[in-house]
Amino acid sequence: MKNISEEEAKKELEKGYENAEKILKNQDKMEEFLQKAEKKLKKMPIAGDTLAMIPTMISLIKSYIKKEYKDIPMGTIIAVISALTYWISPVDIFPDSIPGIGYIDDAAVISACLKFIGTDLADYKKMA
Repeated sequence: MKNISEEEAKKELEKGYENAEKILKNQDKMEEFLQKAEKKLKKMPIAGDTLAMIPTMISLIKSYIKKEYKDIPMGTIIAVISALTYWISPVDIFPDSIPGIGYIDDAAVISACLKFIGTDLADYKKMA
């Protein structure tokens, strides 16, 4: 079983930044994105502290879109959308359909994002 390195996870996160900006600028795409994220979250087994932050990340995006929470850097919003886009995708480094290892890469990319946005997410959680 191969693990994904922190550097590989960071590269995967950064690959999604351009697409994340496009999603953020299009209300219909953003709504579709959030629906996909919530649908996948309902199907996912409990997977530790890292993936447990996904509902908070989704909540942050929703609050930002609704203009309920705007005190956050644009880079944080882009990183969160990028990480969640990777997580939503069933086809990635380790396809989600592989039992036992399908979420390893997802957790690594989410973890890379959390390292980047940790303080901002903690501030949001205090306000939420």
